[in-house]
Amino acid sequence: MSSYVEDFTPGSGRRSPARSWLHSDAPRLSLNGDWRFRLWPSHKVVDDAAADPGFDDSDWDTIPVPSHWVLLGDGKYGRPAYTNVQYPFPIDPPYVPDENPTGDHRREFELPDWDVERILLRFDGVESVFRVWLNGIEVGVGKGSRLASEFDVTDAVQAGTNSLRVLVHQWSSMSYLEDQDQWWLPGIFRDVTLLGRPVGAIDDLWLACGFHHDGSGDIGVELVAGPDAFPITVEIAELGHTQTFQSPADVTGFTVGPVEPWSAESPRLYDASVISTGERVSLRLGFRTVRIDGDILLVNGRQVIFHGMNRHETHPVRGRMFDETHARADLALMKQSGVNAIRTSHYPPHPRVLDLCDELGFWVVDECDLETHGFVFLGWRGNPSDDPRWEAAYLDRIERTVERDKNHASVIIWSLGNEAGTGRNLAAMSQWVHRRDLTRPVHYEGDYTCAYTDLYSRMYPNFIETAAIGGEAGALLGCGPAEAKRVRTKPFLMCEYAHAMGNGPGGLSEYDELAERFPRLHGGFIWEWRDHGLLAHAADGTEFYGYGGDFGEVVHDGNFVMDGMVLPDDTPTPGLAEFAAVSQPIRFSLSDNLLRVRSRYHSITTEHLRFFGTLQTGSRDSESVTLDVPTIAPGESGDVALPQSLRSVNSDSEAWLSVHAELVQETAWAGAGHVIARGQFELAGPGRAVQVGSPKFAAGERPSGETVTLGPATFDGRTGSLTMIHGVQVDGPHLELWRGPTDNDRSSTRGSFELGAPEDTNGEGAPGPSSEQRWRQRGLDRLVHRVDEVSMSANDLLTRVRVSAANSGLSVDVAYRWHVDPVDPQSLTLRVDLVPSPNWDCTWPRVGVRFDLPKDLTQASWFGTGPDESYPDSSVAARVGTFSAGIDELNVRYSRPQETGHRAQLRSLSLSDGATTRLRLSTAPNSQGHRPGFTLSRYTPQQLDRAAHPYELADNDRVFLFIDDAVHGLGSRACGIDVLPEHALWPGARAFAMSFDQPGGNTVAASQPRSKSASDAHEPQPR
Repeated sequence: MSSYVEDFTPGSGRRSPARSWLHSDAPRLSLNGDWRFRLWPSHKVVDDAAADPGFDDSDWDTIPVPSHWVLLGDGKYGRPAYTNVQYPFPIDPPYVPDENPTGDHRREFELPDWDVERILLRFDGVESVFRVWLNGIEVGVGKGSRLASEFDVTDAVQAGTNSLRVLVHQWSSMSYLEDQDQWWLPGIFRDVTLLGRPVGAIDDLWLACGFHHDGSGDIGVELVAGPDAFPITVEIAELGHTQTFQSPADVTGFTVGPVEPWSAESPRLYDASVISTGERVSLRLGFRTVRIDGDILLVNGRQVIFHGMNRHETHPVRGRMFDETHARADLALMKQSGVNAIRTSHYPPHPRVLDLCDELGFWVVDECDLETHGFVFLGWRGNPSDDPRWEAAYLDRIERTVERDKNHASVIIWSLGNEAGTGRNLAAMSQWVHRRDLTRPVHYEGDYTCAYTDLYSRMYPNFIETAAIGGEAGALLGCGPAEAKRVRTKPFLMCEYAHAMGNGPGGLSEYDELAERFPRLHGGFIWEWRDHGLLAHAADGTEFYGYGGDFGEVVHDGNFVMDGMVLPDDTPTPGLAEFAAVSQPIRFSLSDNLLRVRSRYHSITTEHLRFFGTLQTGSRDSESVTLDVPTIAPGESGDVALPQSLRSVNSDSEAWLSVHAELVQETAWAGAGHVIARGQFELAGPGRAVQVGSPKFAAGERPSGETVTLGPATFDGRTGSLTMIHGVQVDGPHLELWRGPTDNDRSSTRGSFELGAPEDTNGEGAPGPSSEQRWRQRGLDRLVHRVDEVSMSANDLLTRVRVSAANSGLSVDVAYRWHVDPVDPQSLTLRVDLVPSPNWDCTWPRVGVRFDLPKDLTQASWFGTGPDESYPDSSVAARVGTFSAGIDELNVRYSRPQETGHRAQLRSLSLSDGATTRLRLSTAPNSQGHRPGFTLSRYTPQQLDRAAHPYELADNDRVFLFIDDAVHGLGSRACGIDVLPEHALWPGARAFAMSFDQPGGNTVAASQPRSKSASDAHEPQPR
């Protein structure tokens, strides 16, 4: 009998009411461990024989529980499948295919002779529907993959040996409600536990803690317990408070104090015990009050700004199986990176995650286990959200979410789900929450008109739309004038923005500026925290992180699941460093040697921070100086006069003031000295500039030999290419306009700003091909070079080249001008002048030159921006300094290879083999102070372009140095908006220069300083 697989009911059998996940001293027995396992091909062929306690399962396999069976056995039990929106089965609700892998799980366990009244069997997570037998007695059916199910098994369990069978179906009617942009991973993936319920037990409780500005806290009390559980006492030892209720009629709320409030910045918790006649329950209480005042969301009376992340539960080996050590490290990295909020996309996490959020400090949007996105392909026809047959399932899901997590201080918003359209069932969910919990608002992005929700929410709004939401004019999605007026009375948050797929996202600082400008805007949640790559192996055994299609799926959404700020192996991306810089809670500005420190904290002062400053002159840093910054209240500013040692001085080099704030003491998430915020200000800069045009150049003649020498270098006399300099073999320079397309470059999901300016398209851009398609159509990936001239004089070598592509009338004329200084014959200068033909009609990915170098030149030391990479729309984290890194540190190993590693505004660069510096160069600025940047890579852009995974990249016998005068921005067009016009690279005449200096000597300065007053500097800015 398998009708339950395809019905609308939320579950059946001996299901217990939803309740809190409590820490109790009552007896419990974990049933995690080795289970016997057999996989059936269909739910329609399963028999019930295995439910018999005497069934012989000796020929079954053994697997661990928790686990996902598709991640075990190297494909023996099937493979994982990834889809974003698509259902991997026909959309015919509530029916599922006959091909429905069904995992049969059995185990025996020994139960002590507990002195209890009842025993519950709890499953914290099973995908997707499961049926349970205990000692041959059918217990019930559980549904809701990321929700807890408890069954009363009192009369089925026995002291001594017991036999448990759990039948898990991969597909069911409930799969239509769980289309959540992640891997489909069937199995018992969270804990299985037997819970003894003593006589006088506390079945459920809710201590709803609020904070008042007189310093007191109030505790609303709700107890679910029988009369024999009384008296029940609430003890808060640290507050010296004991409250005893003699009977159910006595239960009422009470006031305590004074208390310290809980916030994401100061997560103050008080240990409490609730003691009945049969049980002691332990809780950690946080006092905070959530309230909406007009269009402002307040916690403890102050507006909350979310610097948040969407967090799926994912691990490359364990899938959604919980590991506390990894979860704690994950959340600590969030805190270290300035993340203050989490949206639990798109389901409640393992309950211990919320314990950790309470402890470490996060504002949490707790989201129900619900998404029906695949119905968008049917125009939302038949969507369960508006079908009354599904109402009970919808209400069951939100009830189990709220009841489980209601005691958590970190949970300040309930979210009904994600991308499930709209309809009566969602409205019914909201009504239920509003009746049940008056202390938290309700969120759901799909309610565009705020018909049944308390917050206005959008995904990936462009900048013009976001400004319109913050202001009082402009059309809003799905709203008429009256509805737009209503939603503008609500607090606004972006539940998803800045899609972090591959190299990106660009444009974070623009969103942050809007949130600062418009009080109605409350920030948002980056999509998303972590790549979902699963560990896989190539044919030769090489490990890689797989994505959609790598496991043989017929229907999949490719690498759209690789869209996190953290790689599958826990490596933070440069995008996370950029996020941290943009979101930092302290901002610095400088005027007339007066440093202003502005706090963006919600609720804490700066007492926990100490401040330092450093003056960098050229590539040399002064000693760090402690700054006497006064204690600053949240939202306020303070000024400090710079000590004389940090003020601008006359120098032959540029000068930079760097300041930072760091933790005074160790915290639960970072050690003492962890940097919280940085700022940098240019006090004196370069003056000599490279001018576009044709400079004076000594007339020369065509070289007569195949090899010619100029100073420390040799060249190919026929092509003018450099072949050796300072004893290092080189091939170059070659104009390079291509880059390994990023995921954003490859996408046309949103409009193109190349085809339609933001102001002409309401911020969206015009529909059209991706940037990568436009670039490829014009041949930028297959440029050919024609040498038009090679001429040489005593101190100069000139090569003129025309660069173009097959079947294209587009071209670029390039002049490479080499000059040796007669006074310093070991220093060689290269100036590159280029002029594109007038018929270019697309942006360029980059414009620069490539040098092919010996394979062992893999260590870089540079004076320029760093330590992480920087692009035009992702450069707030970049600061000028002296840095060193190996080639593999300089580049990000994205699971789909793509452009990576550019560092802008290079002053000087030294390359070594790890022991000896063998190549050294420096650059010159143009009239705006702009300098070229550099990339050092093991791969060419064309190789990155062709590879779908890192193991497909060639093992080259060279490394490749790119000196790029400019690069195109990143954007977030994989799901968000295109690169803004001001960050786009358009063809145009340009010139840039560099000098190659003797590796053993001092780097020759390529510029002279120009004066710039301190008042010209301001808050950290893209460079």
